[in-house]
Amino acid sequence: MAGHGAPRLASYTYRGVAAYSVTSCTFVRLPVFTDERWAVEVSRQLLRQAQHHRFDVSAYCFMPNHVHVLLEATAIDSDIRRLMNSWKQESGYTYRRATGSRLWQSGYYDHVLRQDEDRLRVMAYLLANPLRAGLVEDIRQYAFWGSGAWDRDQLLEAVQMYL
Repeated sequence: MAGHGAPRLASYTYRGVAAYSVTSCTFVRLPVFTDERWAVEVSRQLLRQAQHHRFDVSAYCFMPNHVHVLLEATAIDSDIRRLMNSWKQESGYTYRRATGSRLWQSGYYDHVLRQDEDRLRVMAYLLANPLRAGLVEDIRQYAFWGSGAWDRDQLLEAVQMYL
């Protein structure tokens, strides 16, 4: 059964310059992202939609049945709700056309980062998910993570003190 994700904060606009840690799960937690084709396609769509909605994708990590993303809005009219809706709609449509199945469960979980939260620590936590899950022993062995801002080596160097 699909969940609806966490409720949005009633007093927060979700617009403007801010950073968000977001998690979105596949429909009924199917392990869609064990297939490289889908991890690559959905990450490509994420990066394109983020650019269109004026967000930087600081880091992302596709786990078998969900994805973690650190998004940083770059403009006063950036809207995380619009970005997430556009990305999930586009990628869901692509997936359904190819497979006949639904990709995403409804909603997503978000955390609005405070100004004093260390972005590198958040990125390291996000990237360490495959390690904690026992999927690999070294993050370099895992293929389904990256960034729209840095290449993989630069990202690892930036967060290595937290891994």
